[in-house]
Amino acid sequence: MKNDVTISASIVTYNDSERAPLTVKSIVENTKKYPLKLYVIDNASSDGTADLIEKSGDATVIRQTKNLGFGAAHNVVLGQELGKYHFVINPDITLNYDVISDVVEYFESNPDVVMAMPKILNTDGTEQKLPKEKPTFKRLYFGRFSDKVRAEYVWADKEITEPTEIKFCTGCFFCIRADAFKELGGFDKRYFMYLEDADLALKAKSLGKVMMLPQFSVTHAWERESAKSIKYLLIHIISSFKFLFKWRGKHK
Repeated sequence: MKNDVTISASIVTYNDSERAPLTVKSIVENTKKYPLKLYVIDNASSDGTADLIEKSGDATVIRQTKNLGFGAAHNVVLGQELGKYHFVINPDITLNYDVISDVVEYFESNPDVVMAMPKILNTDGTEQKLPKEKPTFKRLYFGRFSDKVRAEYVWADKEITEPTEIKFCTGCFFCIRADAFKELGGFDKRYFMYLEDADLALKAKSLGKVMMLPQFSVTHAWERESAKSIKYLLIHIISSFKFLFKWRGKHK
């Protein structure tokens, strides 16, 4: 184990008693090379999520009295001890090998990289085609109905076989240098959920490269709640207008 480099990671949970403990277990069991400090910020779950994870002893659980949303809850760790590198991880992610250490070693060899994501896989092993370009009105709204627009947004027709710069780094799993995360003030808490990851990636580009690393992968049990729920769709729409207003005319 290389003790000169430390890692921290945060998971935000909200009624995730079935999947979050499995995510925590897969992280702890597979991260071997570097010391890891794992935080779980629980957004006032009512299903015992926090109790289950706390009982396992695998993570430091930070309980909230209300649902802060995604970004604001992850920002809670800014007041905690972070490693040199910090990982943001969804409670529906599974690690099958020591991908965290591999990503850290890539950062150690590439000091110009500030933020990066691995390849994200579906549970059947196929790649999830997630956004990689800056969100625009056309990509956010017409992309729901146009395969051509969506393909442009997620690079559906590109095969990424080597580390590549991107503009949108998914919030389901990424690594960021902790000093950069602090300097940027974490996520913009004005987004309750959705697009706070794209917002952070665009800000991070002022400090270094934002990359996709296809040589590494994690599995994501993606549910796409905004495509199935009116509630989450409305949250997505609200976040998109906040994002478009904030970034209008910037970083085209």
